Amino acid sequence: MEFRTDILGAPYEAAELTLAPDEEGAVNATLVRRLVPGSTRAVLYVHGYVDYFFQTHLADHFAGLGYSFYALDLRKYGRSLRPHQSPNFVRDLAAYDEELDEAVRIIREVDGHTRLLVNGHSTGGLVTALWTARRAGRGVVDGLFLNSPFLSLPAAAPVRAIGAPAVEAIGRLAATRKLPSTLNPHYVHSLHRDHRGSWDFDLRLKPAEGFPLYAGWLAAIQRGQRQVRRGLGIDCPVLLMASTSSIATTKWQAALHHADAVLRADDIAALAPRLGGHVTTVRIEGGMHDLVLSGEAARAQLFEELDRWLGAYLPVSA
Repeated sequence: MEFRTDILGAPYEAAELTLAPDEEGAVNATLVRRLVPGSTRAVLYVHGYVDYFFQTHLADHFAGLGYSFYALDLRKYGRSLRPHQSPNFVRDLAAYDEELDEAVRIIREVDGHTRLLVNGHSTGGLVTALWTARRAGRGVVDGLFLNSPFLSLPAAAPVRAIGAPAVEAIGRLAATRKLPSTLNPHYVHSLHRDHRGSWDFDLRLKPAEGFPLYAGWLAAIQRGQRQVRRGLGIDCPVLLMASTSSIATTKWQAALHHADAVLRADDIAALAPRLGGHVTTVRIEGGMHDLVLSGEAARAQLFEELDRWLGAYLPVSA
């Protein structure tokens, strides 16, 4: 393993983590880091679905607080996606334990950080919540910050109940079957500066039309969400943030800049108590799905609330 200058340029470095091969062949993940000299605190960020790490202003904020910043592009996402692979595809969300455990080993044992905050967005929020629960009692994670975590499919409960068994069956028998995708391209259009947004990112790594939706992946998501509904028992403090509103539309609307256009924010907030016994829930007025990419006022609220929570549960003196 060797860190080299990342695609974002200095001060970001990236290292390829070689993982156990799967049915498609060689597998790797990518760990990006921005070190703060002398820091003993670190944050590990995990992205969402059809996504990768590019939110440098988030890293700037944590660096300003004295946190070394790390981001993990999971297998078959972003920097880690290879031509022979089906984008985003896994059969079980526990597969990500391998790269999460290795990232934490590097953060703690190699780079010498003694306090770790894990920050997961959307699918990364579901993945890190499940992984943190499986690591309970080991002192691996000191705090968990979830940004619009994918704790529930964006559909009414009866619809989920009817569709879940069919998805589970297809996922078991034909895991790589492509299902109709409901990804809204207007969400990415609301973000990217070449469309109707303010942010710059690689549309090859985060395309507006998304990647194929595989039955096995969706079945794995459903199983993870069922675990959340049963209760996870996470033993570290958790901060969950979600927008105050959601929007479902097939046409462009200006409201896409002020609401969650991917998930149902109320459903996310309602499930927060199932994560563990020490959960703080914050709703962000005017927040988009990726809250850190929201408008200026919503971002200001997010960082204010984050700093208050960090001061209470992960203070500098601790």
